[in-house]
Amino acid sequence: MCGIVGLFLKHPQREPQLGALLASMLATVTERGPDSAGFAVYGAPAEDLKITLRGPNEAALGAAIAALEAATGRPFAAALRDTHAVLPVPAGTEGEVRTWLSANAPGIDVVSAGRRMEIYKEVGLPEAVATRFDLAGMAGSHGIGHTRMATESAVTTSGAHPFSTGRDECLVHNGSLSNHNDLRRRLTRAGLSFATQNDSEVAAGYLTWRMREGASLRQALEASLSDLDGFFTFVVGTETGFAVLRDPIACKPAVMAETEDYVAFGSEYRALVGLPGIAAASVFEPEPARVYVWERH
Repeated sequence: MCGIVGLFLKHPQREPQLGALLASMLATVTERGPDSAGFAVYGAPAEDLKITLRGPNEAALGAAIAALEAATGRPFAAALRDTHAVLPVPAGTEGEVRTWLSANAPGIDVVSAGRRMEIYKEVGLPEAVATRFDLAGMAGSHGIGHTRMATESAVTTSGAHPFSTGRDECLVHNGSLSNHNDLRRRLTRAGLSFATQNDSEVAAGYLTWRMREGASLRQALEASLSDLDGFFTFVVGTETGFAVLRDPIACKPAVMAETEDYVAFGSEYRALVGLPGIAAASVFEPEPARVYVWERH
């Protein structure tokens, strides 16, 4: 049992409210996943690519970034947030930076990369995790969050959601996949790499692979209905929007609300009750095996 929340704002003037609203939604589903939590926020597009790093603490991150600057002869205007750092890198240098970190910075992991997306996740109660990273102070067009109750693996930060295997793409998942080991092997042969044994990371990789092959997000999700075995609710973030999909059985709870200002997702309705205008919202349960997509271009 895990908790998922998502919020997509339809109008730019609402963007300063995103973090505060998402933080409240995340805290409300604590009972569904009290061991760890994480969230992805899509803010204003950066000129450079943003790589989100995770380390044991700010000092370790700062030291690794300083060593990277010395090795490359290039300054990086990194923003440190507790155990995470957002590292802007010039176009075309992502591979160089990742290779150097892998070889020279043990204990520093790459969480995500993208022009708009930043991902933060840690062990602990969801409200505490949101506070550590100041989610309430973040702005953006959309975001997704997850509270985890680990049932198939250890309680670790690396096992927390969201998972990202492509630029500005991430996924949160409630459920369990039965064919993820076979699918992981197939995706590894296709050139993807995975940092954990979590089935949700495989689901994220599957969508990345499908979209690299030319599928739209909707097409990739539709294909997953036949390629993924198990039960699942996915909320997916991309550079331009977010999407929701439940498996054909749809045994995991889900509720959505839509107004002129936003679309919201929650594993429980109570995650949505604090949203502005919720009393007049169109509230519905997403249908099984139907892909829902909202985007801003």
